[in-house]
Amino acid sequence: MPALPPAPLSASPREAIRQLRDAALRYEQAHAPRIAALPAARQASARNLLHYLAVRQHDLRPLQLQLAQMGLSSLGNLEAHVLAALDAVAARLDACSGSPSTPSASTASAYTQGMECLQRNAAELLGPPRPQRDVRIMVTLATENAADSKAMRALVDAGMDIARINCAHDDAAIWHRMAAEVRAASGPHGSAPLIQIDLPGPKSRTGRLQSPGRLLHLRPQRNLRGKTLQPAMLRLWFGPGAPTQTDDGAPVLLARGVQPPPPDAQGESLHLRLTDTRQRTRHGRLVWCQGDLLQFAFERSVYLEEAMAFSLMDGTTLLGTGKLEGIAAVPGELRLCIGDPLLLLRRDEPGHPGVRNEQGAFITPPQVHCTLTAAFTSARAGQSVWLDDGRIGATIESCTDDVMQLRIIHAAPEGSKLKAEKGINFPDTCFDTPALTEKDRADLAAMAAQADLVALSFVRSPQDVAALRTQLATLNRSEVGIVLKIENRQAFAQLPAILLEALAHPKVGIMVARGDLAVELGFERLSEVQEEMLWLCEAAHLPVIWATQILDTLARSGQPTRPEVTDAAMSIRAECAMLNKGPHITEAVRFLSGVLERMEGHYAKRMALRRPLSVAALPDPLRSAASTA
Repeated sequence: MPALPPAPLSASPREAIRQLRDAALRYEQAHAPRIAALPAARQASARNLLHYLAVRQHDLRPLQLQLAQMGLSSLGNLEAHVLAALDAVAARLDACSGSPSTPSASTASAYTQGMECLQRNAAELLGPPRPQRDVRIMVTLATENAADSKAMRALVDAGMDIARINCAHDDAAIWHRMAAEVRAASGPHGSAPLIQIDLPGPKSRTGRLQSPGRLLHLRPQRNLRGKTLQPAMLRLWFGPGAPTQTDDGAPVLLARGVQPPPPDAQGESLHLRLTDTRQRTRHGRLVWCQGDLLQFAFERSVYLEEAMAFSLMDGTTLLGTGKLEGIAAVPGELRLCIGDPLLLLRRDEPGHPGVRNEQGAFITPPQVHCTLTAAFTSARAGQSVWLDDGRIGATIESCTDDVMQLRIIHAAPEGSKLKAEKGINFPDTCFDTPALTEKDRADLAAMAAQADLVALSFVRSPQDVAALRTQLATLNRSEVGIVLKIENRQAFAQLPAILLEALAHPKVGIMVARGDLAVELGFERLSEVQEEMLWLCEAAHLPVIWATQILDTLARSGQPTRPEVTDAAMSIRAECAMLNKGPHITEAVRFLSGVLERMEGHYAKRMALRRPLSVAALPDPLRSAASTA
């Protein structure tokens, strides 16, 4: 039977504070067995979390305004020390009424003790803070970091505190090489960055897509008046074997079936002639040669295809004919418009864009494999599906054990592209799938000795936390830190229970995966949700990692946008900020470090109005906590 909503607070501020304190203690008492089952060092944090949940079931806004008008605390920063805050306000109210009192000596966590506990937990999980800033910086490593000591050293010097190895990509051999590079790159104080192993969990992504072919479009660079600034360049290898690229990284195609021209024939008149995919004749003049490697310049655009025929000419003299080889396959994609059908397939086969009739209607709908097999047994008609970070939205029309039929309801006006390996979210669907997969167990076994932290993806329940702890114990790594990634609706709804279960572990933190949360809960709720998560974690004295697209444009292009700079500054609210990989990641780390150092010099939390907390307002926010008794 659902719990009744909390009674309205008294109009008297002093009586309202008493009601809140009584509610906090009652909630603590109701969960006394769970608290007692935790390590002694964690029990004060568990009590404070329960106190906070009890208080935030009430609408504190009228009380806040009354206190503010009296020049007293507005309860705007009570997260880390709930009873201490209530007792301090009560004492002030008593003093104002002429009945001075002393705050209760039984307060579970005093003002300084709560914040000191949070800072201590952060240091144990994330390492000690730097002298210039308290917020640590985590960086996702790219494949090339496995063999680039110079780049790793640059990341450390720029301010990287934790290196993240994403086990969704590459393999154990590369992960081990990454870890070795991290260990060898000690920081300015002599200590190497920590290593976080990120377990991918039950991935929900699009599968392979049929390639439209091996095609290559070469086009010259032109100015606004159409004058050619740089012709399109094509490098061809005429010898046996073939380099796939030259020392400068430029791709090389293979010229098959024709002998390389002799050196005395490699003059200005030597050129390549071919008919491209549009049936247009194109000529490329020889501009550079080095042995069997020749480079040709095209003044006009040319569309090439694998096995395309060409002629090697010396003026009007034919030297030979051959075929082009080595053109890379173009990645497949679907273009989806509002109203289009889309089939998600359980079986792993290449998807395709579908077949239309002359009127434009689909004879065969577009289809793509969905890697999350549990979706086909858990999803129901009428539920929503979002693809590619929320860029494409759909409704489920029907679902069997093998095929899910969708109807696109959200896309760009001209249609949205969907490629392979893009995320699929089922925000309305409840899954019983464990977060720890068999692949995760194998990856963890392979990397357990290298890990300082282990991040668990797609957490949905307290049982997922218990399963990870059991697996770590099996590997004799119970002391390793764990990071719980909150990235779906189920995890957010059960966050209080997840936090209580997490307190059983000696070192633990929460990652706010804002990208998936925005898709799962709606972009309009993201700001509210991430604030609630920060508050709850502070109440539990657990550190937070702020993640997803921080300075993403800077890392990819070398130039930040104004909105993402403001967003980066907001990461001061967490204990760690995570950056993703990119060509300019070192600059992004250095930039973020500077932003955080400046923000910490003058940052102070603002008062927040306290309407009922959505998570705390559930009938029982701890209803799914795994029993620790």
